[in-house]
Amino acid sequence: MAGTGLTKHRFGLLLALGLGLGLGIPLAMGGPEVVRVLLQVPPEIPVLLMGMIFVGWNLNAGRVRLLTAGADVHLGQAKALAILMATEFAICITPAGSGGPLTYSWLLSRHGLARSRSLALYAADQFFDMLFFLSALCIVLLNWLLVPRDWHLGWQLGSMTILLIATMSSMWLCVDHCRFLCRKTGRLLRGLGVNTRWRRRLARAAMEFHRGLRLVKGYSPARLAAIFLLCSAHWLLRYSVLYIAVKAVGGEISWSYAFVVQMLSLTAGQATLLPGGSGGAEASSGLLLAPQIEPTTAAAAILLWRFATFYWYLIAGAPVFVTLAGGPVWRLAAK
Repeated sequence: MAGTGLTKHRFGLLLALGLGLGLGIPLAMGGPEVVRVLLQVPPEIPVLLMGMIFVGWNLNAGRVRLLTAGADVHLGQAKALAILMATEFAICITPAGSGGPLTYSWLLSRHGLARSRSLALYAADQFFDMLFFLSALCIVLLNWLLVPRDWHLGWQLGSMTILLIATMSSMWLCVDHCRFLCRKTGRLLRGLGVNTRWRRRLARAAMEFHRGLRLVKGYSPARLAAIFLLCSAHWLLRYSVLYIAVKAVGGEISWSYAFVVQMLSLTAGQATLLPGGSGGAEASSGLLLAPQIEPTTAAAAILLWRFATFYWYLIAGAPVFVTLAGGPVWRLAAK
């Protein structure tokens, strides 16, 4: 129990630091005028953003149900939603989201799924996310190069969805060569001088990832397509939050640029090793928005965006995590 207390204390300090930086950076960037701009935002906008996140959670809960049903574990929507919210809370409150797989696997183990298989499912779930973002980034870049700037938002989203499905179909063919790619990567890392401990950790993660792919490879094409469509719908909805936030505070930005800002900012935030990428996400998004909108407007939009995609996750997810996982997961994390 002492170890658990120390873990909670450390995470508490990291969370406090993250919250301080997450609020302090936008306020320093925009100055006192940020509060005035936020007070002028219609109250239905934060409600809309929270509602979008809640719909996204339900889409992801549907993805959890499809993944676990393929492993002979049948969950109701409410149970899947609770598992998803607790896992999202654990991702947000721990450095680099390290608590996510632990919470996910422990909660699924309570429904009769072995920990090794639940970790494999989590890895498969991450595969669909990675596939979406890799595809989306390529498509957005092509969109900037080939599509007129005044192309309607609906056409942008529609074309992205179609191209994502096509990309998924082609990339899935590479699953059979996963072991070959892992061996080649290991040799490359050894040649680059990466130490043995890190290579072994990466190898274990890669093998868990491969087990997840092998597990879902046996799923029917219809199930795989449904999982990926739910994944895409969730991320397209969540990555529309910054676009709406900028509009709400009087700024002007393209949806595709807002998408890239969020993708790069959240990736940069992970490098800070603070809960939710705090500090890094706000600083990098501020730098990326600076060429498009003025600082006060950008800072207000960032606070709205982070409220919906980070603070709301903590507020809504905390009671679910404490109820479902709480002490047992903390004890596992302290080992």
